[in-house]
Amino acid sequence: MTLRGKHIIVGVTGSIAAYKSALLVRELVKAGAEVRVVMTPSACEFITPLTLATLSQADVVLDMFPQDRAKGTWHIHLGVWADLLIIAPASANTIAKLAHGMADNALTSLALAVRCPLMVAPAMDTDMYVHVATQANIDVLRRRGAAIIEPESGELASGLVGPGRLPDMPVIMEAVTAHFAARAGDLAGLAVLITAGPTQEAIDPVRYIGNRSSGKMGFAVAEAAARRGAAVTLVAGPVSQPTPDGVERIDVSSAGEMHAAVMERAASQDICVLAAAVADFTPEAPAEQKIKKSADNDAGLHIALKRTPDILRSLGERKGESVLIGFALETENERVNAERKLREKNADMIVLNNPRIEGAGFGGDTNVATLIHADGRAEELQVMAKSALADIILDRALAIRSLRTE
Repeated sequence: MTLRGKHIIVGVTGSIAAYKSALLVRELVKAGAEVRVVMTPSACEFITPLTLATLSQADVVLDMFPQDRAKGTWHIHLGVWADLLIIAPASANTIAKLAHGMADNALTSLALAVRCPLMVAPAMDTDMYVHVATQANIDVLRRRGAAIIEPESGELASGLVGPGRLPDMPVIMEAVTAHFAARAGDLAGLAVLITAGPTQEAIDPVRYIGNRSSGKMGFAVAEAAARRGAAVTLVAGPVSQPTPDGVERIDVSSAGEMHAAVMERAASQDICVLAAAVADFTPEAPAEQKIKKSADNDAGLHIALKRTPDILRSLGERKGESVLIGFALETENERVNAERKLREKNADMIVLNNPRIEGAGFGGDTNVATLIHADGRAEELQVMAKSALADIILDRALAIRSLRTE
C-alpha cells in the first residue's frame, strides 16, 4: 500500500535501537509519506539529528522552546498536521510519561497535542520490559486506543536473551500500512449523518438552558466516517471543535433547529448517528428582552417549559432501510433506560455511557460505553479514546446495514 499523501511523525527516544529509526524514516519516505521527526534529548545520544533530518528532508524537532519564538506553538500545528504519530523505539521512560500525561520534552508534549492515532513500539532490556510498571503503562496506552507493536524476543545489547528488541523494518512498516489500510474506503458510497454537541434553548436574548457537552464524540464519529470514505453531514450544536476534513458542517443552536436540519436531510442518509446532547425541554415563551432583576421576581423566577422535538423518535418512525444509532447518557438504571430508549425510538443500537464513570466525563478525550443492540446483546467496552470508539460504532453500523441489505 502506498503512503502517498500521509503525514507521519516519527518519535525517537533514548534506546540502543534508535539507529533503526533511520531505516524507518527512509522506508516511510520511500513509500510516499511526508515525515517529521521529533527526538527526546536522550535519543541524541544514540543517533544524530542530522541523520534523521537528511533522511526525512525536514528539520528535526529537538527543543520544547525553539530559538525562533514565533514557532512557540509548533506542537499544536504539528499535532494538527499529522495522520499518525509512531514512536519507535519507545523507551520505558517515555512510555511511563505517555501513560501519565507528562509533557517535559518535545515528544511527550506533542503526544498530548496530536489529534491523530498513536502507535508505540517498545524497545528496552528484557527486565525493564517485563516489569509490572512497564506492562501497566503499556496497558494504559492500549486501553486509550494506542496501537502497540510488540517487541521481538532475541539477544539484546546487554547480552540477555528475551523480549525487548525493536522489530525489523518489514514488521513495523506492515503495522503502519495496515493501520492506514484498515477500514479504508469501507464506507465509500454511503451517506452518513451525525449530530454532535449540546443545544441552547433561549430564555431571553442573553441566557439559555444548555448542558456540558463538548461535541468531541460526535466530531470523532464524523472524522472517522469521512476517513473511511463516507459522504458526511455533521449537524453541530454550539461547540468550538474544528470541522474534520471532508465533512459538511451545519451549525445550529436550538433543539428545534437541529430537528429541522436533520429531518430535511434524513431521507437521503444510509446511516444516522445521533451523538448530540439535545435538550428535552425549552422555554415556552422566551423573553424578547433581557430579564431584569426587579421587585416582581425577588421571590424567584418561574419559567414554563415545553418538550422539544424528539429527533431520534422522528427518525425511528421513518428510518426505512437506513441504520439508526442513538446515544443514552444515564446516571441510574443505565441498562434499563437505554433498552427502553432503543425500543421506544425504534433505533438499531444505543451507545450507553455514564458521565460519572472515570474516563467518560464531559469534555474528555476518552469514553466508556456499552453498546445496546436491538437483538438484546450488550457489548461492554473498556475506557478508550473517543476516536477508537468512533470506529467501533461505525463498524457496528456497517454490520447492521450489511445484514439488512443481504
